Amino acid sequence: MDINIINIIAMFIALLVAIIGHEIMHGYLALYYGDNTAKLLGRLNINPIRHIDIVGSIILPLGLFLLNAPFLFGWAKPVPVNIRQVINNGGYTAAIVVSLAGIAYNLTLALIAAILIKMAIVPPNGLFGAVFYTLLINLVIYNVILAVFNLLPIPPLDGSQALGYLSLKLNSSAIPRFFNKIERFGILILMGILLFLGQFLFVPIRGLINILLGA
Repeated sequence: MDINIINIIAMFIALLVAIIGHEIMHGYLALYYGDNTAKLLGRLNINPIRHIDIVGSIILPLGLFLLNAPFLFGWAKPVPVNIRQVINNGGYTAAIVVSLAGIAYNLTLALIAAILIKMAIVPPNGLFGAVFYTLLINLVIYNVILAVFNLLPIPPLDGSQALGYLSLKLNSSAIPRFFNKIERFGILILMGILLFLGQFLFVPIRGLINILLGA
């Protein structure tokens, strides 16, 4: 099998694993704090069909690929969380934990993939070895990208939610009120950051990837 085809397949699989697992973890941590909304709706299932968002999981990644973008990006269908119930059961600390669950998943998976690469469990030669090795590298790359991107304190990203709940925990509603005002412009703000400040955003992304891959 051509190495380019292997890399393309690995990129799409790694992206789906990153974005779907990210959402599922929000649901599992919410369940831990007594909110079974995601479980009742069948959204804790690893079946990708339940989590695929037509735009974020198919159209955008495919469009970026066809445009020869340096990397793919996307999102899965958000897992529903009754954050009020989470707060009632565990306070604002629980809400922060649920908000950061997806990021924690991405960083953990990136670390595990990097360790497996270092251990060289499967030599990167032969068809299976090439596919496995390429998949691991892409798992590191896309999980780091998703984790760092979601740390941005811009609604509706996880970083903004965690920061908002931290503010409430400290008895201040200023940050949540500000986020509520700009949330409708969140996507435009994110696009602007990617277009004009993307090079700065990718400094920590490249740095973390290089650390994990030992480059």
